Amino acid sequence: MTTIQKFRNELNQAIIGREREFDFMLIALLQGGHVLLESVPGSGKTMMAKSFASAFQGEFRRVQFTPDVLPSDVTGIRYFNPQSQDFLLKLGPVSTNILLADEINRATPRTQSSLLESMEEKQVTIDGETLKLPTPFMVIATQNPLESQQGTFPLPAAQLDRFLFKLTIGYPSFDEEHQILKQYGNNPGAITTSSVIGVDEVTRWSQQAGNVIVHEDIERYILKIVRATREHSYLEVGLSSRAALAILQATKAYAYISGRDFATPDDVKVILEPVALHRLELSTEGMLTKELEGVLKEIIAAIPAPIEATV
Repeated sequence: MTTIQKFRNELNQAIIGREREFDFMLIALLQGGHVLLESVPGSGKTMMAKSFASAFQGEFRRVQFTPDVLPSDVTGIRYFNPQSQDFLLKLGPVSTNILLADEINRATPRTQSSLLESMEEKQVTIDGETLKLPTPFMVIATQNPLESQQGTFPLPAAQLDRFLFKLTIGYPSFDEEHQILKQYGNNPGAITTSSVIGVDEVTRWSQQAGNVIVHEDIERYILKIVRATREHSYLEVGLSSRAALAILQATKAYAYISGRDFATPDDVKVILEPVALHRLELSTEGMLTKELEGVLKEIIAAIPAPIEATV
């Protein structure tokens, strides 16, 4: 059994019924991307993030976002020490390998924007001094859709675009929920994962995922989908060039964790919705008759996938 499979098994045994979500989180870790988890309260978003970080030997920090959290509470601050008569640097929780931004939409837009530089450029600027963040660096953010009008601040498009995936987590099946009761009935909220992979392994996997072969026909297939979203009458905002790159990166990483050194059109289809949906916006006409998922599926169905484009 490969170390990747051990890592996946460790997570899947700890959190029941979230195999797909953990695969996408692993892809994000390998590609230096970030994940936004959205679900109703009590669905295990925070526990998923903590379990994922526990199975990884890197550093993990958590910020519980509220309206009174300041940007400096996230990035860090330079303060005056009267004993040494000097200004000292105190790094914020963003200086870590995995940052859990819990209930990120409870933070003010100013505090939310403090993460933009870190998520995009893997660095943080404190009082004019720019510092590199550890490698790998990944933000796992959570938000609760039911509270969108109660003391929350919706994430702007620029912030959403920094997330490689947005994962909407549904309820578990009856059998999965029954297993959850058995496994955690005496100790709800317990983290049962143990460290399986280290920073060096993630770095090596990331490099190997970057070497996955993507046929030019698959690249053109991705671009045709991207450009079709810009021209669709029911979409006000289509996919950007950054989104096209995100689709390509996620496709390569999905092929890699699937045990292949080449990508297929099916890999594109698997990762497309969680990469694309949070970057799209319906037009006024589209809001009256369509849902984003339906529009994206129509676009995928209308564009023929390349045949024999695997090597």
